Amino acid sequence: MTASPLAVLLPGFAGPTLPGWVAGRLDDGLAGVCLFGENIESPEQLGLLTAEIRSHRPSAVIATDEEGGDVTRLYARSGAPDPGNGWLGHHDDEAVTAVVAAGIAAELAAGGVTLNLAPTADVNADPDNPVIGTRSFGGDPALVARHTAAWVRAHEAAGVATCLKHFPGHGDTDQDSHLALPVVDASVETLEERDLPPFAAGIAAGATTVMTSHLRVPALDDDRPATFSPTILGGLLRERLGFAGVVVSDALDMAGASADTGIPSAAVRALAAGCDLLCLGTRITEGLLDEVVAAIETAVADGRLPRARLEDAAARVARLVPRDVDATPARRRRVDAVAAAAGFVVTPAARHLLSLHAGGWRVVQLEDRPNIAVGSVPWGPGAVADVAHVDELTDPATLPRGPLVLVGRDLHRHGWMAALVGRLRAERDDCLVVEMGTPHPGALLPDVTTYGGSALLGAALLRLLAGEGS
Repeated sequence: MTASPLAVLLPGFAGPTLPGWVAGRLDDGLAGVCLFGENIESPEQLGLLTAEIRSHRPSAVIATDEEGGDVTRLYARSGAPDPGNGWLGHHDDEAVTAVVAAGIAAELAAGGVTLNLAPTADVNADPDNPVIGTRSFGGDPALVARHTAAWVRAHEAAGVATCLKHFPGHGDTDQDSHLALPVVDASVETLEERDLPPFAAGIAAGATTVMTSHLRVPALDDDRPATFSPTILGGLLRERLGFAGVVVSDALDMAGASADTGIPSAAVRALAAGCDLLCLGTRITEGLLDEVVAAIETAVADGRLPRARLEDAAARVARLVPRDVDATPARRRRVDAVAAAAGFVVTPAARHLLSLHAGGWRVVQLEDRPNIAVGSVPWGPGAVADVAHVDELTDPATLPRGPLVLVGRDLHRHGWMAALVGRLRAERDDCLVVEMGTPHPGALLPDVTTYGGSALLGAALLRLLAGEGS
């Protein structure tokens, strides 16, 4: 039987309830859906939603991005209760990474999710990276490889499929592929030594899927982004690394994939290059899904997309069936706030100030525009307490008097934040600077570095400021 294009498509949709048109396409063979933060309100609602999805297609792929840190879908309304990859990599205890991964998988299984689009296996080689940062385990390839493997093994063992992203590595770029088409201008030797080891380790650990990246890597393919490159997806991923599972495209509504061509054309190109399951993006409409289906059908009919390629992709996706797991919500083992604070880097001068002003700090959270992958999720101490929030400031005199804590993410990447930090450090001796993003080795040495901005790390920071942390 000829495969329908629906069998390789994974759309998102708006709101917390299943639209009728999505239900109808599931009845017709739609591969599944990708859930985003706006689709998930509570564990109970998630369970009802996924049960309804499966009532229309028992084998449906139900995917989401639960990285367990700054990127969270289960906790998009409150911030994640897990530390995130940046903290895990800095802490460097693979057993702890495994505990976190297994716990995330257990929650997803209880909610009916079958595929987690995680972990991020990118090596964060550029501290100016606007989209990876603390989503990565770090900048050392061997460390990232070890923790990627630990995360995958534990998560897969708990019954939910994993996805290594963003192949062949999104860590060495200062552009966000949601907004542009980045270029990783590295040699083949550098890519093999730096970017590929975590993917090889994750594949060896049993990762079910691998996600492509919307970026150009001229050393591997001078003309095409990875998502559209048979050289990268076939020659490198399939043949060189031996990956036999499902290749998932990153969301095709991102500018790096479809800004110049539109989503339907991008879908055809991705399939032809070797992608099996096409993540279309969030808030996909019925009309757009139909356009994608029509574009694939036309490409098959006129020979631009071999029918065998569509059949092969559909057959691979069909093997992503829900696993038989105990979906009973269990008490999770978690990293608590005390342990999280113990993983922070605190300078000696900061420890002295903390001892002088324990419990007396005024906290000001410097707000940036979050990247699209993160979204508008509560973060830092502001996720768990009533703190002051500032989204731009030119007059430091308006800040609270007394011992002051400035909390930001990627402070060096925001000119007004860097200027504010510099001025206050010159004018006051009772100001602490906390970096909850990626620290830059040559700029704005923070007093406290948390390696992530999840709600858990925000709570841990408040304990530290109160004199209750290490």
